Amino acid sequence: MHAVILAGGKGVRLRPYTTALPKPLVPIGDQHAILEIVLRQLSTAGFTSVTLAIGHLGHIIRAYVGDGEQWGLKVDYATEESPLGTIGPLLNLRDRLPESFLVMNGDILTDLDYADVLRSHRASGAPLTIATYSRQVRIDFGVLTTDESKVVAFTEKPSMDYRVSMGVYGISRDTLADYTAGLPLGFDELVLDLLRDGTPPHAYAFDGYWLDIGRPDDYDRANAEFTTHRSLLLKGA
Repeated sequence: MHAVILAGGKGVRLRPYTTALPKPLVPIGDQHAILEIVLRQLSTAGFTSVTLAIGHLGHIIRAYVGDGEQWGLKVDYATEESPLGTIGPLLNLRDRLPESFLVMNGDILTDLDYADVLRSHRASGAPLTIATYSRQVRIDFGVLTTDESKVVAFTEKPSMDYRVSMGVYGISRDTLADYTAGLPLGFDELVLDLLRDGTPPHAYAFDGYWLDIGRPDDYDRANAEFTTHRSLLLKGA
């Protein structure tokens, strides 16, 4: 099984931690970087090869990861000369990719079974599989429903439940066939194109542990929770 890890972003929202380090290498706990945890998880799940899509401070990631041998993986690299969005880096890799593969952001902590996501994708026959997570947002105001100048309904501080993308996907190589390599392509564009074409993505629902480390508050939470969740995130380590 093969995975592509997207590790080329500048991590602007996580500054100042990412001023000198690429976001996937910020430390979690006393011993591990986020990317190391992800690579260990992929190896444990049975993945044998990984492509790291790098850009900002990519030379530091290369120096840290090397060829991946220490995790039992074969790691190669794809360098973004300019930002290409979430899916854009994959277009330059099409000839190097298997028929189906996993794609994930390099800055998430989760106990998601990556291998099962890919198995589910293959079984679904869908062009794209999106790992999804349940979120709840509480509105701190009374919400009014209006019809012209009349209030027709009122809800006091409602909660909204919805599912979000976890930043982990199963993709079939043919899904990328009609896009031009070297041009930016966002995840949102791909999903909207698939919906327009009547080939909707498959949803893989997950309700375990997931944390997207996008902001300083998220990073602080990750470090605060890591000791408690270490055995969950690094099984057998």
